[in-house]
Amino acid sequence: MAETESKPDRYVRPPSAESLGEAPGRGRLKGRRILIVGGGQRVFDAATDPIGNGRAMSILCAREGAKVAVADLNRTSAQQTVKHIIDEGGEGFAIAADVTSEADVQRMIEEAHRAMGGLDGMVLNIGTFGKVGLDAVSPEEWNGIYDVNVRGPMLCCRAAMPRFDNGGAIVFISSIAALKAGSQMAVYDSSKAALGGLMRNIAHLGARRGIRANLVYPGLVDTPNGREAGAGRPNRGKGHVPFGRQATAWEIAYAVLFFLSDESVYVTAQTLAVDSGLSGM
Repeated sequence: MAETESKPDRYVRPPSAESLGEAPGRGRLKGRRILIVGGGQRVFDAATDPIGNGRAMSILCAREGAKVAVADLNRTSAQQTVKHIIDEGGEGFAIAADVTSEADVQRMIEEAHRAMGGLDGMVLNIGTFGKVGLDAVSPEEWNGIYDVNVRGPMLCCRAAMPRFDNGGAIVFISSIAALKAGSQMAVYDSSKAALGGLMRNIAHLGARRGIRANLVYPGLVDTPNGREAGAGRPNRGKGHVPFGRQATAWEIAYAVLFFLSDESVYVTAQTLAVDSGLSGM
């Protein structure tokens, strides 16, 4: 009797060229001027770190024809992102800014507007983690995390919208932690959930000028931030992931690209979870 081949328990969706950041640009943002707030990336292990969400978004926007202003708290990291853009033949500008400082945010918007000759797109890839539970987080720490995760995006929108061209697009980056209590970090989860309410109000305010606002919920993503979170919570990503692997930063970036591009010109005040179905199944 012939032996039967054992079948794998689960099909793992292989990465596409887009998943790996290897697909060519298609001109989807030609002539656009995009500010990526949080376009650098943290370092977890410099020797093995994959690309982070903000850097992938910045490079992809430039690859698709946009001028890109890369803002980050860490100027060196923003400059490294810009170097990737320029090495590919794109046009990028680095800006150092702290989103908890209103003066810094206003300067960031002015610098981006001046460097690119206008502004018609912005991605708010802003966020910091907190401790697990409630008792371990002091009121001061709670407020500090909300200052970054919620007040920072609000300040960016308030400063940017008067400088936006009509018909622009704003994309908020939240997390599926806003949809389910998987992270156990109440301060992080609740602050990321608050972005949905902020996004809908920005969409309402921008509607008369055709300025769209939408939100992306990344799931488990293999980035330096994700690996840092996994080091603190060894069970992160060990459970059932419907597609059998974590997302790449490029896969998040392509969802952002859709919301920035004219392909979504009639879409505003909407959300998209890029999580292989984790939040819905």
